[in-house]
Amino acid sequence: MTDKGKIKELNQRIDEVLYYEWGPIGVSDEPCARAEYSSYTMTILKYVLKEDLNQIANQLSKIETGSMGLSTDKERNLTVAQRLLDYKHAVEEGLK
Repeated sequence: MTDKGKIKELNQRIDEVLYYEWGPIGVSDEPCARAEYSSYTMTILKYVLKEDLNQIANQLSKIETGSMGLSTDKERNLTVAQRLLDYKHAVEEGLK
């Protein structure tokens, strides 16, 4: 994917998925906490563009354990990783 508009849209979708669906610290009802997840979108975007499900899930796990000090939920991370890849394909195809 090289279209800057599509990359921007994909980045926005990643931000939303991380905040509303992944959310390991459970703050999706706190608007002030949005930046906590937004800070990870560019890192996750790199792996989504590579389309490697396991790399995405592993990166989510690293964020949980390394940055947040939490235990990881590998099953949830794989589910979220698949959702992100689904969004990537939807953006590529021009689906909203």
